[in-house]
Amino acid sequence: MLWLLALVAFYAGIQNTLAGGGSFITFPTLLLAGLDPIAANITSTVALFPCQITSGLAGRKLVEGVPPVPFRWLVLVSLLGGIAGALLLLITPPTFFAKLVPWLVLFATTMFAWGSFGRRSVAAQRKLAPKWVLGIQGLIAIYGGYFGGGIGFLMLAMLTLAGLGVRAAGASKNMLAMVMNASAVLIFLGSGQVVWHIAATMAVAAVVGASCGNWLLHRLPERYLRIFIVLVGSVLTVWLFVR
Repeated sequence: MLWLLALVAFYAGIQNTLAGGGSFITFPTLLLAGLDPIAANITSTVALFPCQITSGLAGRKLVEGVPPVPFRWLVLVSLLGGIAGALLLLITPPTFFAKLVPWLVLFATTMFAWGSFGRRSVAAQRKLAPKWVLGIQGLIAIYGGYFGGGIGFLMLAMLTLAGLGVRAAGASKNMLAMVMNASAVLIFLGSGQVVWHIAATMAVAAVVGASCGNWLLHRLPERYLRIFIVLVGSVLTVWLFVR
């Protein structure tokens, strides 16, 4: 089973670097491995965090704020939101979270599809006002600390609507995802919910995947990758509702 989890984490590391959504792959795999929803979510978050460090630091030269909002403000909001979301998860009853998961995945998939295929026509009409950026990023960070699935999708949509180019938005979302998950991981480490032998195996594989993802970043058609991610999210949503 560990070799299969390592293979899944390797792919998730690639996907996280290229477009986000790696937890869409690791989370359901951990459910299939027998973990309860909260333990699966926490273990997935801890396992993917090292590859988020790899991706975030690799693109740090491309990181930008959204004028007049400096990037350090986005970092602060992401840190505080990640802490709030992680604490909220730890006080959530497992049965409630299990019922909520399909809706969270549906929400993240819908937002990614809208951000990927609808943002150009919307952005052409009007950019997201900078005054909304911090508030939206704060909500994404809380959601990220609580569940994590789709935060890359949501941030890509928000940052590009705010006026950043795709490459700068991708690098910025990787760094912000690293920050918000750092705060969540620090809390999760003492939760007793991390399955450590699984998390360690997946973490190593995900870092290797993230390194491959950085190499592939400029070599794969982005549109086809986005279509694939929407298909994965859609299938996962249906599976979570009917299982």
